[in-house]
Parts: sequence; structure tokens; C-alpha cells
Amino acid sequence: MAAEHLIDAARTFRSRITDADYAPLAEGQRPAMLFISCSDSRVMPARLTDARPGQLFELRTAGAIVPRYPGGNACGVSATIEFALTQLGIRHIVVCGHSHCGAVAGLLSAGGGTGPALSRWLRQPHLSRVRDTGDDRSLRGAVEDHVANQLSALDSHPRVRDLAASGELTVDGWYYEVHTGAVTTFDPATRSFRPL
Repeated sequence: MAAEHLIDAARTFRSRITDADYAPLAEGQRPAMLFISCSDSRVMPARLTDARPGQLFELRTAGAIVPRYPGGNACGVSATIEFALTQLGIRHIVVCGHSHCGAVAGLLSAGGGTGPALSRWLRQPHLSRVRDTGDDRSLRGAVEDHVANQLSALDSHPRVRDLAASGELTVDGWYYEVHTGAVTTFDPATRSFRPL
């Protein structure tokens, strides 16, 4: 698929918007939610949530993977989470997995990723519980396990843990079915997903 129509849309973007929609964005951003999702092109957080510009702070990684807090190591994911909570004052985080996820499929296969960087990304120690579920598990079940696992990794971030413990932060795990648009949410009490 050629990208020319996407480039053409960018050329005409200014003519398709109103100043009323975009001029206030110059004053700063005040997003209501940090949305952590996969980089998969079929997952469109703003469209899924019907967010307007400035309402959603997006963090996208291969597989919606949230590395455990790295301590003194630099990590763009950790920096983004910290910025969202400390600088933007966001008090709601969603970690969203999705059907047909290639990264989770890679976790289930012995080979992992198809390149050195992706293979290293998928070999993070906290991802092993998904890898150990075995080939007889459905991909949906593996993605749901993966989302729960990322919520646990998110809790290793000190600011997340402190705000959640004080009741100032809501953290949700979602599963998005790309071919139907259905969204379910993780229920920690039953460790299962239910309709949103």
C-alpha cells in the first residue's frame, strides 16, 4: 500500500480543521488519560476513545509492553509514564492489548522476534509468564494474560504505585478486538475480562 494518500492528507490538513479546534492547543495540553497500547496500526486509541486533540496522552510500544521500573537506567517508557503523572497530572491510565497481536504471538513462539532489537524487547524477564502458557492457549487468552502482566509491571513504577495506593490514580487493563470493535476490561477481583 502506497503512502501517497497519507502524505496528501497531511498537505491538506490545515484546510480541514478549524482554529476553534486547534488554537487552544498552543496554550498547553491537559490530557485526561494516559493510553498505553501496541504500535499495531489497527489500534487507534483516539478513535477508540473518541478523544479530541489534547485529551489523550498516548504511549505506544511493540506489544503494549511496559518494562518494569528500571531504577537508574534510562527508559523512554518510564520517562513517558513519569511525565504523564508528574507534569501533566494525569490520574487515569489504560493498558490496552488487542486481538491478532504479533508481539504476543512472538512471545508464544520459541523464536520470539524476527530481528535482534525485537527479540531483546520480547525477552524481558517479566514477559516469561505469557511465554510459558504454551501453544494450546488461544492468542486471546495469551493477550489477556499479557495485559494483566503489564499492569503488574506498571505497578513497579514508584509514582504509579504511590498514586494508586492513595486512591488518586485509576489503572485499567483493556482488551480490544480489532475485527469487531468490542472492548473488555480486566477485573482484578476475578482476574478475568468483562464487557466495558
